[in-house]
Amino acid sequence: MSSTIESAEHKALRTAVAALGQRYGREYLARVAREGGHPDELWADAAKLGYLGVNLPEEHGGGGGGIAELAIVLEELGAAGCPLLMMVVSPAICGTVIARFGTDDQKRTWLPGLADGSRTMAFGITEPDAGSNSHRITTTARRDGDDWILTGRKVFISGVDIADATLIVGRTEDARTGRLKPCLFIVPRDTPGFGRSVIDMELQAAEKQFELTLDEVRLPASALVGDEDAGLLQLFAGLNPERIMTAAFAIGMGRYALARAIEYAKTRQVWKEPIGAHQAVAHPLAQAHIELELARLMTQKAAALYDAGDDMGAGEAVNMAKYAAGEACVRAVDQSVHTLGGNGLTREYGLGSLITASRVARIAPVSREMILNFISHQTLGLPKSY
Repeated sequence: MSSTIESAEHKALRTAVAALGQRYGREYLARVAREGGHPDELWADAAKLGYLGVNLPEEHGGGGGGIAELAIVLEELGAAGCPLLMMVVSPAICGTVIARFGTDDQKRTWLPGLADGSRTMAFGITEPDAGSNSHRITTTARRDGDDWILTGRKVFISGVDIADATLIVGRTEDARTGRLKPCLFIVPRDTPGFGRSVIDMELQAAEKQFELTLDEVRLPASALVGDEDAGLLQLFAGLNPERIMTAAFAIGMGRYALARAIEYAKTRQVWKEPIGAHQAVAHPLAQAHIELELARLMTQKAAALYDAGDDMGAGEAVNMAKYAAGEACVRAVDQSVHTLGGNGLTREYGLGSLITASRVARIAPVSREMILNFISHQTLGLPKSY
């Protein structure tokens, strides 16, 4: 079956997840965020139905599917107004990396919990002075006997307060070349020397953002994920699903906003006809719908390539999907708020806060400019400026 035509199983999954999302909705998530809580009830229900671990191997308690299925779950929850950000991090990035490259012991220890939602894992790559330049990561790992010692800082790391551990990207020295190479380490939340402080964000979300400090954090040899010499390959095995899931997050948010605007445009009457009868209102909403559908198509292609094991082919597609979804989301939210006028900025309609939230899709986990750089160099073969 072509990845552009959704299978009956995928359609059924969408319908089932949409029904779960409708039981919670935007008001639930907004209330949880206002009260400083976490969407534990929705997380538990999604886990019970097998949605959180749908991409993880069956032998470790998962659904045996791929990122395509996990992306559907996140998109449909987003379209219902209650996306779960930790899905991007815990099952998609960390679960994928451990399932593909972890030791048997790491798989046994972590995957069943990540699959049934009873355990979560955060992901730490971004640094204050490195931004999108992963070659400037300064968190270093050095050997001390059989142990590893980690030192460094991370920033904008989601959900560290609720995660049982954080998958930290550090750099170790290559014995042959002396150069630093990336490696991934599982750091349990209460490890001595592992500190966190919350970042005060304008964004209203249940999942808080943290700055992390690793001050001579001592880890056993078993904390290293996979092969020390294949760190880059393992890192990108996690970053590709992250981009696919970010695209799904953005598409869901755009669909949610658009649905509210369409509902409003059908019933809001100022003159003789509802405002949706006017092309100046109708056409931009139709355009937003088209752009979201196109972004979803690219996301499906990216997921199909990744799930088929084509890491190189997926690299281009996941970046395109994330770019398209981010742009479509921002425009859909903007047009939806505009359609409601002043009502678009009231708490009652719940769209105003999405103006800030939709920007995240353009910024994280990689900016649109860095994606354009990637396509310029990798796809078009143009020379680098950096």
